[in-house]
Amino acid sequence: MRHSEGLLADERGIEGLPVRLVIAMVVGVASLSVMMSMLSGISGLSVTELDTQPSPEVVAPGNETVEVRVVDPDGAGVADATVIARGGSARLDGVATAKTDENGTAELQLSPELGPNQRDGTVEFDVKPPAGSEYTDERENTALLVVEE
Repeated sequence: MRHSEGLLADERGIEGLPVRLVIAMVVGVASLSVMMSMLSGISGLSVTELDTQPSPEVVAPGNETVEVRVVDPDGAGVADATVIARGGSARLDGVATAKTDENGTAELQLSPELGPNQRDGTVEFDVKPPAGSEYTDERENTALLVVEE
């Protein structure tokens, strides 16, 4: 019994422990922030999202020639990207593809169609970035609007 009373009365077991935990936590957070700032400075880990700019933006159903410009967030054209047009709420016969020129522009021959009693629809664009580039196309791109006249 004497041994257990001595253990219960002994307060040395926690002396200094909270201070050591706080110091370890501060050092850990500081080290983590230094490592994160080093990683964010490496440009090889970042990617740039692409978008499309169709011209014209609005067409009628039927045969149309549409120029699609692939741009980065700064508005600069991206060469050697592949543009893929797919029917959204407007129908296309299959898919249409074209590669962008040095200005980032691709020309597509499209024949969008609307369903019965459908007043408008969209043609969606996807972009396959140039091989070996820092570009990506994860978000939704600007679509082509098809409107019945």
